[in-house]
Amino acid sequence: MMGTEAEITPATDEASRLAALRARLATPMPDDRPWGWLGPLLVTAFGAWLRFNRLQIPRAIIFDETYYAKDAWSILQHGVEWNYVTNANTLILQGQTTGLFKPCSGSGCGEYVVQPEVGKLLIAVGEWLFGLNSLGWRFSSAVFGSLAILLICRIARRMTRSTLLGCIAGLLMSLDGLEFVLSRTGILDIFLMFFILAAFGCLVIDRDKSRARLAEGVARGAGGEAGPRLGLRKWQVACGIILGLAVGTKWIAAWYIIGYALLFIAWEIGARRTAGLRSFVRGAFREAVWLPLTFIVIPLVVYTATWTNWLVTSTGFYRNYGQLNGVTTPVISALYSLYEYHLQAITFGLGLRTPHPYQSQPWDWLLITRPVAFFYEQYSGPVAGPQYYCPAKGCTGQYWSQEVLAIGTPLIWWSSIVALVFCLGWWLLHRDWRAGAVLMGVLAGWGPWFPLVTRTKFYYYALEFEPFLILSIVLCLGLILGPVTASVRRRSIGAGVVGAYVLAVLIMFWYFYPIVAGKVIPYPDWLSHMWYRVGHGWI
Repeated sequence: MMGTEAEITPATDEASRLAALRARLATPMPDDRPWGWLGPLLVTAFGAWLRFNRLQIPRAIIFDETYYAKDAWSILQHGVEWNYVTNANTLILQGQTTGLFKPCSGSGCGEYVVQPEVGKLLIAVGEWLFGLNSLGWRFSSAVFGSLAILLICRIARRMTRSTLLGCIAGLLMSLDGLEFVLSRTGILDIFLMFFILAAFGCLVIDRDKSRARLAEGVARGAGGEAGPRLGLRKWQVACGIILGLAVGTKWIAAWYIIGYALLFIAWEIGARRTAGLRSFVRGAFREAVWLPLTFIVIPLVVYTATWTNWLVTSTGFYRNYGQLNGVTTPVISALYSLYEYHLQAITFGLGLRTPHPYQSQPWDWLLITRPVAFFYEQYSGPVAGPQYYCPAKGCTGQYWSQEVLAIGTPLIWWSSIVALVFCLGWWLLHRDWRAGAVLMGVLAGWGPWFPLVTRTKFYYYALEFEPFLILSIVLCLGLILGPVTASVRRRSIGAGVVGAYVLAVLIMFWYFYPIVAGKVIPYPDWLSHMWYRVGHGWI
């Protein structure tokens, strides 16, 4: 009997130590299957119905669809963005005539564009399926805008360990006007937001998985005072791949590579410190040895691969720059041409100062002082054109308006200001990793725009960090709701407040729906939605 006890005691001690470490390092996920998936899927179905309903309306090119719908179609037809102008004798780049390129003639030539390929390739999928029409160039946006709802449901659930709060996060995204409009418009920003959010989700999953492995290693005594080596992690690799796609949609996503790398290091230090390791900083930076691979090499390779069409053709703009400048090795010449193209395009993007009536500064964005009119038409009744423009009784009266206004649901955006301030205070006081992650997500997407004061900017650029605004609100709603161990009275009051907030968001979205969905309404009704009219304001 004594021999048996001696044999099982070390294993028992290790098991007890492992259980204690797991409890300190990671809270268990909620055990509420099938609702952990069914709830988010129902919320996503609701959001998808909103986005796909009347998706083809207005049956016109709206705002920057004039660039991206045509570029996507050109890629389908020619492999690269195409300039159909046939009477140009020279190509003009940055205001200077260059003799390095063949003039457009015959059927045209490669077009000079200043955005990467991924978003346009995705738009091209919809055009391949449905043709060159408003449904075709908006289809992929609606798909990715709907999938983003599912993503934020699952990410918020993992962060808060609450399926209810996860579903609330998805519902808030479903009911946000800006995400709604960009999910129904054939431009790049919805894809950018999706990839940034997906990469963050991979990072959050990696945090949970790596902490579980860390607990097992520390329980065994592996790695000494610095802790065990966890090696290359698959979710970190997935994060790097998706970040490459994000940068391949818009270059501004490169800031998230820096932001997410900092989050990874901070979380690794925190995990090893919580595990009781003495050399927790050394152990964390030992794990960071993989960051150059996962957050630099992999994104760079993925990004370069997204330019395959341009690299394998000879008609892309700047494609023959290397050859014309003495670089004759095919692969090296192609990559050198791509490098020079990027230098020109990034310089152009940073220096863009063309005035626009709907431009705004980043400090305006959370206040929504200058939303962007993607489409506006005014009619005098009866309205000419297809019957879907008019209500059931027809358009009678003097004036009718139809608008697609890229504007967030004000209650979400304005309350996010309070939520971000609270998250900052909460993080400073409690070092809550969730508040820190939300703040970093907002900073990486919002901060880079502040120094570019003279650059032309628009409110809808804020979509890339909108998920983090919603997560900040959900974290606050979770505190209002209270822990599951709270009294029934406390939980009931909290549930009432949270329910009232979500209901108010729903009502406000319903109120703004006509001017974000392109419905034809009487002009006085349209004007009543323009709350802010000082200067340009919402008009």
